[in-house]
Amino acid sequence: MTARVYLGLGSNLGNSLANLQSAVDGLSEAARITVREVSPVYSTEPVGGPEQPDYLNAVVAIDTDLSPQEVLALANEIENKGQRERTVHWGPRTLDVDVLLYGDLTVSEPDLVIPHPRMWERSFVVMPLFDIAPDLVTAKQLAQAGGEVVRIDLELVLR
Repeated sequence: MTARVYLGLGSNLGNSLANLQSAVDGLSEAARITVREVSPVYSTEPVGGPEQPDYLNAVVAIDTDLSPQEVLALANEIENKGQRERTVHWGPRTLDVDVLLYGDLTVSEPDLVIPHPRMWERSFVVMPLFDIAPDLVTAKQLAQAGGEVVRIDLELVLR
């Protein structure tokens, strides 16, 4: 059975736009995944963690018959190809790929929680998600999402 899955992308090291594009390309090339839509790109200040550069963020909608755990494994593989290092909690990163929503499924496992536990608190997730799936975001969630985000004139391309 195919599910609509939403993934959050983020980068604040190196060429962040190219890093996000490589994630979209990796998803497009993956077996059993169809990329349906990519949000506009947003520039956002870091939330928590050490002093670090601003992020570029986007949300991607995919259709897949992969299990949630297989989607997480693919997300980690794409991060690793983007030379993601996990040395500092909430630290800067070349690429971050988070599983936000997987259809209407709820998952609570040590390494995977769906819906993403902090997604509704973060404007850098809520705003791009609203751009591509406005029916999933309520006015209250838009108003309560924390952090300032700026939509920038950069786009990711579906190839």
